[in-house]
Amino acid sequence: MVASLLASITQATDQYPLLPTWKCTSSGGCIKQNTSIVLDANAGLASHPAGSRTAADYAAMGISTSGNALTLYHYVKGVSASPRVYLLGPDGKYEMMSLLNAELSVDVDYSTLPCGENGAFYLSEMKADGSGGGGSGPGNGYCDAQCPQGYCCNEMDILEANALATAMTPHPCKGNTCDKGGCGYNPYASGQKNFYGPGKTVDTSKVFTVVTQFAATGGKLSSITRKYIQNGREIDGGGTITSCGSESTTGGLTGMGQALASGMVLAMSIWNDASQEMAWLDEGADGPCAAGSGTPATILAQHPNTHVVFSNIRWGDIGSTTKH
Repeated sequence: MVASLLASITQATDQYPLLPTWKCTSSGGCIKQNTSIVLDANAGLASHPAGSRTAADYAAMGISTSGNALTLYHYVKGVSASPRVYLLGPDGKYEMMSLLNAELSVDVDYSTLPCGENGAFYLSEMKADGSGGGGSGPGNGYCDAQCPQGYCCNEMDILEANALATAMTPHPCKGNTCDKGGCGYNPYASGQKNFYGPGKTVDTSKVFTVVTQFAATGGKLSSITRKYIQNGREIDGGGTITSCGSESTTGGLTGMGQALASGMVLAMSIWNDASQEMAWLDEGADGPCAAGSGTPATILAQHPNTHVVFSNIRWGDIGSTTKH
């Protein structure tokens, strides 16, 4: 029976590109997890169900892994792939990250992402088996606070960013009532105009580490704090969020904490937006980008190679993920 179980687990995980991650504790250090990624089932490969896709399919969608690094290209041979993937555990189900009173860290390379582009690293309150939202199994069950296809759930945007601007934004939901705008922190919008960008305090022309801490008081989420590490130096000033709307209406920070405690699914994507051009992220009061500079046509013409790299993903006790 044990041999049969191991065989089924191996079969499940062999179908997907490997992306090892680490789970950490203050006392035991970081232990490698045999995690992998799966492409969203509704991504442009409808003829290949999520479980039967090949490495070539993933490459055609701009996705590759190498060691602990995931690379997502927006365009492949001049065509928009805009992939979104989810982290799977060794059992072939979504890895459920329990992050209340814990932290999540990742190394990122945003150096090729121009105005209008978004390399997103975030958490969704999806179900472990991918059920809900009209499907089931790996690659299915996506939900967020914008309620795609009417399927709403808590969403914690760890990073929505390019090389010019960044934001972290909790979007709590209570039932189908969600805080769609969220309670974001954007350094540029807060007045720190020289904090984030090429050659700035957090130099986005180079790789840096992003640490997001979800502190709890009395079992409830009390703050979300961002720290950066680059060239071996910790950089403060990344921002702290201590409230997020009405608990009675959308659940607020308490509701977000409950979702984090239960476990949320890590999603990673790269995208742009013809309607808003990511102006809410990087234009006007929110960033240095000029109006109109973030159109998909401009990005394709001037930055066809735009891509994001997420690597060295670690989660666990606060203070434990960067002691290595």
